Amino acid sequence: MSTISEKILAAHSEQKDVTPGEIVKAKIDFAFMPALTAALSFHAMYDMDIKKVWDKDKVTILLDHIAPATNIKNATLHKECREIAKEQNLKHFYDINSGVCHQIIPEKGHVYPGMLLVGADSHTCTHGAFGAFATGIGSTDMGAAIGTGKLWFKVPETIKINAEGKLGDRVMSKDVLLKSAKILGADGATYCALEFKGSTISDMSIGARMTLCNMAIELGGKTGICEPDQKTFDFLEGRVDHEFKPVYADTDAVYKQTVEIDSARLEPQVACPHAVDNVKPVTEVEGKAINQVFIGSCTNGRLEDLSMAAEIMKGKKIHSDVRVIATPASPEVYYAAMEHEVIKTLMDAGAVICNPSCSVCFGGNHGILAPGEVSLSTSNRNFRGRQGSTESFVYLSSPATAAASALTGVITDPREA
Repeated sequence: MSTISEKILAAHSEQKDVTPGEIVKAKIDFAFMPALTAALSFHAMYDMDIKKVWDKDKVTILLDHIAPATNIKNATLHKECREIAKEQNLKHFYDINSGVCHQIIPEKGHVYPGMLLVGADSHTCTHGAFGAFATGIGSTDMGAAIGTGKLWFKVPETIKINAEGKLGDRVMSKDVLLKSAKILGADGATYCALEFKGSTISDMSIGARMTLCNMAIELGGKTGICEPDQKTFDFLEGRVDHEFKPVYADTDAVYKQTVEIDSARLEPQVACPHAVDNVKPVTEVEGKAINQVFIGSCTNGRLEDLSMAAEIMKGKKIHSDVRVIATPASPEVYYAAMEHEVIKTLMDAGAVICNPSCSVCFGGNHGILAPGEVSLSTSNRNFRGRQGSTESFVYLSSPATAAASALTGVITDPREA
């Protein structure tokens, strides 16, 4: 009667089974930290009088949020991270040429089904797309995790998002997630695991599933998770060099709640300022003038996202009142986008292409918004001031909606583009 999350936590705490609300001490399989939290995490470990990480092969630091550094403060932080990585003799360290942590971690084979993964970044839940229990933790908890290889967890209840049917033309996994946010609310899944199931999910690519799991945190979730299948195994082939044991929910697993999504009837969705659950069908907000479009981030910076934008923009020009910033999530994505002429198509349309990084998403170094400006973004958050001025406005959408809107200068239904 157990969910995937319950089974993984039970196995890692060496118990036959666990129940929601139970506190367990579980073994960590891998831990990672972006620059913004890495130094804090290691200082927390040192404060616990622990001098070395529990396993130098299973801990890594990635410099992605502000890459390259844009000021002395960031440069100093990057320098400290590099020094820590050397001092700790970490086997894996990813510098500013590596890309977004949540894209790099699976690409480099650090994620596999059935594992327990922690990251000092809230969107660590992305990796649940591979059938792992992956969750973001704070720097103090990370200090304990990297120092001991173990951490306390409260076993979460699980909410099932059951999406059935075939998505319509230019309706994407981002739309499924935004619809779920509308139904559950920004705190509707607080400390719950979101288990994505149904024929729609089975039809989705790995990248699309990563989009779903990535934004579980935006509903308050502890993690998002999908059952592994052949698509998962195909992605991991040649990346993960050891055996793993996939974990599946029992047919009689107990869920706190089930959310039903009729995918065939789903319209493109848009999250309006300044909350991720302020979601409306695109037909209710079309016509809203925009100044900037961002296509990228750990949510939608994969090849299929950039390709969708290129398909819509091919042979056309971005509206004169709009600037478009596209950022591949990793060098692997960038190379593939160049090979398929996606980058050329986007540039021919007038887009600016940035190096693989978090880029515009959190207003760190690219595409800062001025007061009064409006952004349509494929990223995960639209809080006030998220991408620049506190007097700017951020709408969230799929890459299809973002690309179609870039051509018209106003929020546009991509099915009509």
